[in-house]
Amino acid sequence: MDIFGILTMLGGLAMFLYGMDAMGDGLAKLSGGKLERILEKLTSNRFMALLLGAAVTAVIQSSSATTVMVVGFVNSGIMKLNQAVGIIMGANIGTTITSWLLSLTQIEGSSFLLKMLKPSSFSPILAVVGIIMIMTGKNNEKKKDIGNILVGFAILMFGMETMSGAVEPLGQNAAFTSMLTKFSNPILGMIAGAVLTAVIQSSSASVGILQALCATGAISLGSAIPIIMGQNIGTCVTALMSSIGASKNAKRASMIHLSFNVIGTCLFMIVFYTINAIHPFAFLSDSIAPAGVAVIHSLFNIGCAIILFPFGNQLVKLATLLVRDKDGDAKAAPTEVAFLDERFLEQPGVAVELCRKTARRMAETARDSLYMALDLFNGYSEEKAQQIVEMEKSVDRYEDALGSYLVKLGNKDLSQTDSRTLSVLLHCISDYERISDHAVNIMESAQEMNEKSLEFSKKAKEELDIFSNAVREIVGTTTDVFVNNDLYHARDVEPLEQVIDALNIEVKQRHIKRLRKGKCTIELGLVLQDMLTNFERVADHCSNIAVCMIQVSEDGFETHEYLDILKEENAPWFAQEFESLQKKYELPSKAVEDDTTEQISELNVTDKDSLTDQKSKEEKPGKKLKKDKKEKKDKKK
Repeated sequence: MDIFGILTMLGGLAMFLYGMDAMGDGLAKLSGGKLERILEKLTSNRFMALLLGAAVTAVIQSSSATTVMVVGFVNSGIMKLNQAVGIIMGANIGTTITSWLLSLTQIEGSSFLLKMLKPSSFSPILAVVGIIMIMTGKNNEKKKDIGNILVGFAILMFGMETMSGAVEPLGQNAAFTSMLTKFSNPILGMIAGAVLTAVIQSSSASVGILQALCATGAISLGSAIPIIMGQNIGTCVTALMSSIGASKNAKRASMIHLSFNVIGTCLFMIVFYTINAIHPFAFLSDSIAPAGVAVIHSLFNIGCAIILFPFGNQLVKLATLLVRDKDGDAKAAPTEVAFLDERFLEQPGVAVELCRKTARRMAETARDSLYMALDLFNGYSEEKAQQIVEMEKSVDRYEDALGSYLVKLGNKDLSQTDSRTLSVLLHCISDYERISDHAVNIMESAQEMNEKSLEFSKKAKEELDIFSNAVREIVGTTTDVFVNNDLYHARDVEPLEQVIDALNIEVKQRHIKRLRKGKCTIELGLVLQDMLTNFERVADHCSNIAVCMIQVSEDGFETHEYLDILKEENAPWFAQEFESLQKKYELPSKAVEDDTTEQISELNVTDKDSLTDQKSKEEKPGKKLKKDKKEKKDKKK
């Protein structure tokens, strides 16, 4: 082979590896978060886990990617080690699909059907169809992904044929054939296969390279078998590297992958070569075709799965012995942000789905903290008050972790759907963090009333109960909409937010009248003012979340413009919904004075200023917590 033949071979290899990567990325994007949902639904049925592992690997064309995901799932607490065993066994079977596809390059025959099955015939068709889909699918992400898969597969097959054609002359090269005979030594062959696979970190790619060399006719069956065995061991390197810095169980998952392949390889080699020593196999000196490599690859992995399947629990025990717990190792349950494992960044669809799951938990925590804060006015409990503070800290951790993770995820190649989801999450997590802050503020108002033995009048309680029920509904509706990604019911939030705005004004008016008649104190008025402000702002954040979801789905994010359109163009619907909710949360009948603006201003400024000195002397623990938190955030900035 001259220098031009070497360049052609390297070019074919480059196209082969690029095509495999492009096809795998396209398949992963097309499947998106479905992979995570499929794997998460696993039960203790190990056979089902094996089938799913094989299916997922066949879809993304990479056993390494599947095992890395398994390590991440175990590290995050999503998956148990017993479930991981089945997935890993299935991944080894699923990866054999690629070798069968690559063996199509050696199809021979004169009939039209056989000629069309050759990659050199159908690959150009796939490439043309793929390019057309990419060029015409700018506004259709799914169509574009399918186009990328087709083009990637065409490049993969073209690279395989180019590489096979370039190395074909080597079949007549005595030096090359004599070098390959050395691999008939089982140990050398295994080392060569393991090193090649570890370097390119893909057993499918290394099998493809072996198949290209087999097309020369210079590789014997005796040389190919040890190389294939070594390739199964070399593919474990990716999972082992991904487990660095992970939890003990994640390390054990990677060790299960390694021990499964090593034990299977050792069993096969011992049995096969023992029989060969007693009764030599004459066929070992015969040359092997690419299809033969696919057959051996499949038989070995399926055979290993069948033999070791009953010993899954023993593999888990072996991994536990190899990766022992040390004194002082934490055995606590995963934290609320454990799902945000950086290993998943290489599978953006899976990472986005896990971010959605984490954000849903954050939303539910913020909602529950607000509900608990509202309940304190019906019966104060110091234990519940402390729990609200802890929940607020938990929501803060959610926001910090999600914000950082989403920024990293934003630099990845995301589908249009995932990109929209990421935008919604980035906008909404800050609103939920503020809702939890307002829950603490409301708790502080209840705490102040309890400490000072303050109590609202009967009429004030009735009004606040109605107001708080409206706040409960808007937070509950918004959270349900966010958790279920329910864009249809997202529009129900804004009319209720307008009702809450009206309630805020009316409750203030009524309180001012009671204040002037001496039926309420200024001190209670200030507590009420704080409560009403927090109620109204919680509703504003709920409105922000609902509007964000609707606008991002329509590729826009102009909140004020959207609200104007909602109230003008959809006036009949909006007015009807608003009127219905207004009746639902109508305050008890009572005459109200008209000059409200002046009175509210008086309450907000004059009365509040009169107690400034008194308030400054009684700074509450919750206020100090907020102050410290604000200083912490300022330092971050």
